Amino acid sequence: MVVRIRPAIAQDAPALSRICLLTADAGKSAEHLHDFPELPGLVWAVPYVTLPSTWGFVMEEESSGEVVGYIVGAKDTVAYEAYAAENLWPVLSKRYPLSVAVKPADQFYTQLLANFRTLPKTTLEFSRAHLHIDILGSHQKQGWGRKLVQRAVEYLRGEGSSSLIAVYHIPVSEFIDSKLS
Repeated sequence: MVVRIRPAIAQDAPALSRICLLTADAGKSAEHLHDFPELPGLVWAVPYVTLPSTWGFVMEEESSGEVVGYIVGAKDTVAYEAYAAENLWPVLSKRYPLSVAVKPADQFYTQLLANFRTLPKTTLEFSRAHLHIDILGSHQKQGWGRKLVQRAVEYLRGEGSSSLIAVYHIPVSEFIDSKLS
């Protein structure tokens, strides 16, 4: 199995969305938690191959062309958040109104879309760039995460960034469990 790292492109969006769903529950599949399985990817992966000031790299199996992991982010989190708040979250919030969500995980995401959070000022003072990373279980624990992060750091250095933060989300099942207890 030969895997290569290449820049992510808009056509990778379905693969990124699939990987995000298959790792959205603390590295495990969150398929069973959603009636709208596209929601995790629409929040944590797809915007990074479509919005301004974003970047991304994918792990692709050379023989099949299958994307098996990704690292995505924004060079300027403030610009990303402002653009998404004006142009992305309202569109997605209309497409997925609070009233359509029955399962708790979908309710979590529809609420997030309706009132998307921004990173705290203290975090942004440390770094304006941020990232998300997901790798399918079949390719974890083989050093690929480190290679993806190294590629991202090289790219961001070339763009003039000197720091980077990893943004992670609480596994939806943990959020749901805490709300239920």
